[in-house]
Amino acid sequence: MKRISAEVLSSRTFGDHQSITIVAPEIAERVRPGQFVQVAMPPDREFILRRPFAVAKASREGGWAGTLEFAFRSQGAATDWLGSVRAHQFLDVIGPLGKGFAAPKSRTTCLLVGESVAIGQLYFLAEELRGQGKRVDMIVWGRSQGDVYKPIEGKRLAQTFALLTGDGSMGLRGSIEQALPGIAERCGSDVIYAAGSRSMLRAVARFAQEVHIPSQVAVQESMGCGWGQCFTCVIPMVRRDGAHYDNVRSCTEGPVFNSSRVAWDVWFPPEPARPIDAPSPQGADAPTDPDTVDGQAAGSPGSTSMEGDVR
Repeated sequence: MKRISAEVLSSRTFGDHQSITIVAPEIAERVRPGQFVQVAMPPDREFILRRPFAVAKASREGGWAGTLEFAFRSQGAATDWLGSVRAHQFLDVIGPLGKGFAAPKSRTTCLLVGESVAIGQLYFLAEELRGQGKRVDMIVWGRSQGDVYKPIEGKRLAQTFALLTGDGSMGLRGSIEQALPGIAERCGSDVIYAAGSRSMLRAVARFAQEVHIPSQVAVQESMGCGWGQCFTCVIPMVRRDGAHYDNVRSCTEGPVFNSSRVAWDVWFPPEPARPIDAPSPQGADAPTDPDTVDGQAAGSPGSTSMEGDVR
């Protein structure tokens, strides 16, 4: 873990998202897919906590060597400020932090599943997996065309690239949960990696367990410190005996976890069934986003009901 003053090389807009590339050789050399950095906020602002961002790319060779990229969607005072940062300004950055994805030792066909801007860290993972001779297939989802992060990058990296949107404005209209079984079977996937909202990660974990495929998920929890001191980002993990669970810190033990160890029903209890003739709560049918945080891979949607053209 290093704390550096990193020069901003570029700030670019991709649909509803922004990406910032910084010069940070000490971090870029060591960071692995799934890990994150903590970016300090200006001292003269009322929002004082650092913000965590998953690393979407790290360059170690060529003309971009020593740089790394992270992406976000402006949705609060902190990210609004970060969106105003321009080239040649400096950011106070700490990283790499957390535990990243583990590459499979014997399995060779990898399915990467991501939502919105959270897919950026999976593009980084795809580069690493391809470098190890693994096959990479991808499912990418966004609410709309603007919510899909760098689809051209996904097409470049994946042998099979399935693009879905909630409103059908790009790719097929549908959800990851609808598309996942057919694509995994068609590609012969033997390991799954996922990044996005709790509801999507839970659906991926359930499917992986049903078909006995190992999977790793990158969770998104609000973080106060980013290195294990404040315990604001804990999630429940089942002990190896299967009978109890412990609350573990997603900033240090994660943010990447074995999906079969997450106590999903404790972390994200299912909603109680409502009588068929009971009225819906005000606004219940509107898309909601309870999982979004102003930080790491911000902007991943929750599971919303939609008419799917994907079967």
